[in-house]
Amino acid sequence: MTSFKSIKELLKTLDWAKDLLDEMFHKRNEFSYKYDMAVEMLDSIEKTDRLIELEIIRRNGVFVELDEKFMGFFELVLEVNEQISTAFILDNIQTVKESINYYLKESNTDKQYSYLKQVKSALQKTGRITARSIVDLNRNIDNTFKTETNFKIKLEKLQNLKQKKEDIQNLVEHTDNLITADEQTFFKTALDEELKQITFSLRLKLTEARHNIIETHEQIIDYINQTKYKTQLLEKIKQLKYLKDQFDLKSKTNIEKVAGDQHALVFEPRSYFSTKLSLVHLQTDDANESISKARKKIKVDKRPRYQLSESISVDYLNTEPEHEIFINMEEVINSFSASGNNLYDFVMSYKFPKEQSFDERVTLYCQLVSMYESDLKITGDYQRKDDIEFAMIYPK
Repeated sequence: MTSFKSIKELLKTLDWAKDLLDEMFHKRNEFSYKYDMAVEMLDSIEKTDRLIELEIIRRNGVFVELDEKFMGFFELVLEVNEQISTAFILDNIQTVKESINYYLKESNTDKQYSYLKQVKSALQKTGRITARSIVDLNRNIDNTFKTETNFKIKLEKLQNLKQKKEDIQNLVEHTDNLITADEQTFFKTALDEELKQITFSLRLKLTEARHNIIETHEQIIDYINQTKYKTQLLEKIKQLKYLKDQFDLKSKTNIEKVAGDQHALVFEPRSYFSTKLSLVHLQTDDANESISKARKKIKVDKRPRYQLSESISVDYLNTEPEHEIFINMEEVINSFSASGNNLYDFVMSYKFPKEQSFDERVTLYCQLVSMYESDLKITGDYQRKDDIEFAMIYPK
């Protein structure tokens, strides 16, 4: 294997091979890209062999394909990867624990800072990877339900994705415990402003992840139930087809009775009319004369009487308007700007149009921080009330 000597060499190689790599990436699921096609695209056997030598592409007989590490890199950056791995989050959590342990045992200030920097980086990665994993999970769930034609494979894939959802949910709770309970000694000892901001941002991302996971759970359960129903229906149809082919359908089933009890339109006999007027003729001026002749022939002297529908009830027309109370977030943030109080105490004492529970007020507190972050002054101070630790936030 020949490795790259520098980043510049790697970027230069990817640049002159960009057209080939772009086409191979778009055809990555077709398994039909030949070596001769790559030579024709690059107009050079030497360049093609050079990409194989650098393991950017791999040759398999007459076919070539992207190497796994570059395929994974492209899918990760473009966010089209189908494989969901929770190992990244688990590795970052382990890195945080190890770095915190080293930090607390280290007496050298410079080395402590290096461990602190590793903690910050791992926490930021955890937030990004968690959000991306949920997005990838939802996309794979939709793709599996809408594109997989084999019902047994579809059901098994959905069950596996459901397990992935549970793994991500457990890691979210694990991460939240890490920064709120397990390592409180470290977060109180490391008096770093940037760390506080990163921790606060991670908590908001974890809260959003919990809400998204709830929606994902409902969606995947619905897809699994639909797939199970269609699978059972397909199996019944196959059984009926087998009995029909064996001429045992009438003797071994009650299909005639079931079909006789149905009054669906598909079971009704089709009506045929012996006299059909040409549509082209009906569009001419002679159509009225033809209709008159037909009417005399069948001796229809009376005009058909149309049955009028009953009058609409007055009670049905008298509708009462429905009123729905909603919270105007813009009005709340304006009131907060004029109050001069901190955001948590303001939300807990604010008189909303509709009575709000404690959990609902905490949710509104998080929503205000997320929606109007640029209008708020988020300090590094924290307080705890009612078993809730919150940042001291004031209007700008």
